[in-house]
Amino acid sequence: MAQVPGVPGLEPEQNWDLNGYVKYMATVILPDGQSEGLDHLIHQRFNFEYRFNPDVRFNVGMRNRLLFGDSAETARFGQLVGFDPGYMDLTTNWLDKNGIVGTTQFDRLYLTWQHQDWQLQTGRFRINWGMATLWNPNDIFNSYSIYDFDYEERSGTDAVMISRKLGFASAVDVVYSPSQDSELHSYAGRYFFNWQEWDMQLLVGKSGLDNVVGAGFAGDIKGAGFRGEISWFDPVRDEWRGESLTSTSVASIEVDYSFGGKRNWMARAALLHTSDPQEPRNALAFLNLPLTARTLSFTELSSYADASFDISPLSRLTFSGTYYDDGSFFVGASNTYSLADDWQMLTVIQRFDGSSDSLFGQTANTQLFWQVRWSF
Repeated sequence: MAQVPGVPGLEPEQNWDLNGYVKYMATVILPDGQSEGLDHLIHQRFNFEYRFNPDVRFNVGMRNRLLFGDSAETARFGQLVGFDPGYMDLTTNWLDKNGIVGTTQFDRLYLTWQHQDWQLQTGRFRINWGMATLWNPNDIFNSYSIYDFDYEERSGTDAVMISRKLGFASAVDVVYSPSQDSELHSYAGRYFFNWQEWDMQLLVGKSGLDNVVGAGFAGDIKGAGFRGEISWFDPVRDEWRGESLTSTSVASIEVDYSFGGKRNWMARAALLHTSDPQEPRNALAFLNLPLTARTLSFTELSSYADASFDISPLSRLTFSGTYYDDGSFFVGASNTYSLADDWQMLTVIQRFDGSSDSLFGQTANTQLFWQVRWSF
């Protein structure tokens, strides 16, 4: 890049950025009473931003994945991997044979215009309206599974969003997200503000087949983080594709506390209440299919807790668990280890189990993951 005239050694700031990572992950699946499975995943990602001027920028996020192993040999696995729920189909399987699936997805593809207090975004991008860190009934555009640790960026939404700042920590967002099926169009408005050092928000709109009203808050009580969200979903019709639709409320409350010290201990707990939960066909469907804000759980009451601490300055250990009131439970442990400046290793163990008639208990299994990541 050319130097700035008259200023030796000083280069102008570039108008683009490119970063990403390459990951390899091995997965061992140990179902009770059945033969084990071994899967492999090579996952590469690009994040690109181009700034036309101070007001306009263009962003692209692309992930390429190569999956092979026992799961990739099952029927319709490639269709599941290549499914794109957005208005635009930006996912392509370029390989699907002999137990190997190669797929490319653009989960970010959007243009942003921002000037003074106004902002306009259009394309595929993440709309994060959640105020809690675990279960988010207010996150009506970008729900996700709490067990999917390998997709930290989360999925994007095809939408147009207009935002206007109103003052300190206060703004209004208006979003329209189309669907290939006109009955599933989504649109909503959010007003968020700060009141006596507490962040709060109100939202109203339509999410798929539901009219939605919601609220959320986040703040601090004597050093402990305290957050909560609630949404009311009222279907616009009585049934959909043979399934009856009913109104439901989904509410979450969450607290965390950092103890600090040499080990940097941190603990978190959360509760989720769903007044009329919808039970999925099986545990595999719940863990793998796209969720919505009204289907964050399959039971009326769900609880979660985790604790984490530093083993050393380069290594951190986390224990977590979830309990559902049908008798299902999850327990897990994970360790992150910094191998070098741009290299990280992750080891995870997960156990899904429960009473014999519970959702997880019917397909009890243990899963082991080992991942190494290089970032650039």
